[in-house]
Amino acid sequence: MNQDIAAPPAVEAPTRVRYGVLGFACSLSMITYLDRVCFGQAVTPIMAALELNSEADISLAFTAFAFSYAIFEIPTGWLGDVFGPRKTMIRIVLWWSFFTVLTGLVGKSIGPIFLGTGALITIRFLFGIGEAGAYPNITRALHNWLPFGERGFGQGAVWFAGRLMGGLTPVVWWVVVLHWGMDWREAFYFFGALGIAWCIVFALWFRNRPEEKSTVNDAELRLITAGRSDHEAGHAHVPWLKLLRSTNLWMLCLMYFCAAYGWYFNITYLPRFMEQQFQMDVKDVVGRVLMGGPLWLGAVGCLAGGLMTDWFIRRTGNRKWGRRLFGIVGHSVCAVCYFLAIFTTDSIWLFFVAISLAAFWNDLTMGSAWSVCQDIGRNYAAIVAGAMNTIGNLGGAMAGWLTGRILNASLAAHAASEGLAPDQLDAAQKRIGLLPGYEASFISFAVVYVIAALLWLRIDATKPVVPDEDKGAVAA
Repeated sequence: MNQDIAAPPAVEAPTRVRYGVLGFACSLSMITYLDRVCFGQAVTPIMAALELNSEADISLAFTAFAFSYAIFEIPTGWLGDVFGPRKTMIRIVLWWSFFTVLTGLVGKSIGPIFLGTGALITIRFLFGIGEAGAYPNITRALHNWLPFGERGFGQGAVWFAGRLMGGLTPVVWWVVVLHWGMDWREAFYFFGALGIAWCIVFALWFRNRPEEKSTVNDAELRLITAGRSDHEAGHAHVPWLKLLRSTNLWMLCLMYFCAAYGWYFNITYLPRFMEQQFQMDVKDVVGRVLMGGPLWLGAVGCLAGGLMTDWFIRRTGNRKWGRRLFGIVGHSVCAVCYFLAIFTTDSIWLFFVAISLAAFWNDLTMGSAWSVCQDIGRNYAAIVAGAMNTIGNLGGAMAGWLTGRILNASLAAHAASEGLAPDQLDAAQKRIGLLPGYEASFISFAVVYVIAALLWLRIDATKPVVPDEDKGAVAA
């Protein structure tokens, strides 16, 4: 027997370029949260610059961002599906970074124009247009670059990064403003510059699809594309009627409306609530950490939920319940936590635990929700993600507006009981007057999370929104 027969060639190991893509997606997620959450940290100095009476007076600025963020999700998702996420993301990040910088000019005059409350509302609206495109296009990029078995992990990692930076932002604000000595205006200039720097590096490295990147070897390309039928670069002709008729998509969107309705409190009214209700020192770094608690713990929930939904599907092969189960459990327990928060408003630590656990259980659903967008969206993943985020952020916009109205009514009722006008109340009286309004808001959050849990029962990750495309094809 010939002993010199050559051994078979070694199997080529896949490269890991896709994790570089995931890294860019996570870093962009962090920038989006830094730029949006820092506004909540600046509410007190902005109110002083504009001579506003209470946080209820700034509610339209919160609502303007959430509303524009919602209504531009689908258009920017469509751009990503048609032109690719690379060009789209560069443009939107430059756009919102400009308006981040412009936020720092609120309360000042530019020539004859004074940037007052109306200008602030307009700036926040335009800022939201830019940020609207981030997650639909991240979803599109991950859909192009990640194999099916890594989708839950990828989405969980992206939301982990975003929520983590959201939780870190109060501390970053403390470092930049109180430690480095920048004023609040300079902080906005600095945060805007970070987005511009990200665009430069991203433009040089990222490509829309793995086959366009020379450092991706054949083994990684096969791993990414295995079992997929959707290799088209984009779709100019979108079957809008089929999307609109998809009950599955509507259930997903309504669920996300409820999820965002309660969650938006964490990046809008929560910092001011904790400053006032617990009389926190704005220079106290421990207080800043506590303000970010819901996002800190929410980050853990995002990552855990993403890993668990993938694990469940690998173990059982059941994608429907692999996505659905964690949505039902997460939103049900979140509702309980908001009910408990009502009884903790006299203790900062008990309130911190309740509100942070609410965020954890809500965010446990994020990996499942955004993976469903890829599962049922397929070639239209960015549009489906944009649709879900549109309706979700309309929930956030409604919550911002309605919470402001509830707080105004609560303050007015307390002022009337004291025989005073709301603007005549001192700080202690305002704190007392606003508390019933906050408690009523917590009840409303709990109710909508119960509804969200019920809606998960109608969401099926195995039913694509455009089924005619997939007859005879292996699910992507």
